[in-house]
Amino acid sequence: MSDLQPTHERVLAAADGQRIHYEYFGDGTREAVCLFNGLAMHTKAWYPFLPQLTSHFDVLLYDYPGQGDSSADDVAITIPGMAGYLAAIMDELGVVRVHAMGISYGGFVAAEFARLHRDRLHTLTLSGILLTNEKLFQMYEDLSLRFYRGGPQAFELYTHYMYEKIFGERFVRAFADKLEAMRQRFHDRYVGTVHALVRLTEAQDPFFEALEANHDGYRAVTVPTLIMPGAEDRVMLPPVQQKMCGLFPDSRWLPVPESGHVVYLERPDVFWPTLRAFMTAKSTSFDA
Repeated sequence: MSDLQPTHERVLAAADGQRIHYEYFGDGTREAVCLFNGLAMHTKAWYPFLPQLTSHFDVLLYDYPGQGDSSADDVAITIPGMAGYLAAIMDELGVVRVHAMGISYGGFVAAEFARLHRDRLHTLTLSGILLTNEKLFQMYEDLSLRFYRGGPQAFELYTHYMYEKIFGERFVRAFADKLEAMRQRFHDRYVGTVHALVRLTEAQDPFFEALEANHDGYRAVTVPTLIMPGAEDRVMLPPVQQKMCGLFPDSRWLPVPESGHVVYLERPDVFWPTLRAFMTAKSTSFDA
């Protein structure tokens, strides 16, 4: 765990009534990076990795509704709304642009932020997502919702299934003895608020319904865009993720070897130096 403490830790009173917890590390004199949470993450999950960035950049973190210290009301939420929270947070902090990095669910929010607020970006990095309608992904989402809605026993089973699916072989072999503790933390965090996972997952439905109509918006994102999936991702297959290169005009495809879905955790030795080099260069032609 990093010893770093946020310079600012506040709550955004959003226009829709949500209370959005956010943290800022830095004094505003450097370019800022926003790390977008995955579905079951919260701001504190990034803490061990902050030293990978804070020597070069300021860092902005925030929790979506149902995560961390943000409100967890059982009400509908949207992915464009979650992207809008970041714009409002940036306004409060006086941050004009960010380097946006979104992984898994956070990639959906980051991509939507790029589409809606492309003038507020330095760069965009995406990992573990798709921006095309794929039947297999819809089936996976539907199965997740059945687990969430199926009561305590179904949710318990899901917490085992989830971790066995998302990680690559290299990580599992190296950290098999830690998977149970990770699973238990996830279980304990959400067993009393499973509705938060339901609401976050349901927010994907209107997002994907509008996806084809929004493709021109992604094509209008002209900032350098790095697509950095795990080469062994079984949740979002790499060939499906590679389709995003056809949407973002200045994009680079750079899969991370020997990694499953969670590249920043499974291959930190590759992911973080590559991300730093890309954001520093602000160019897809950087030396990887």
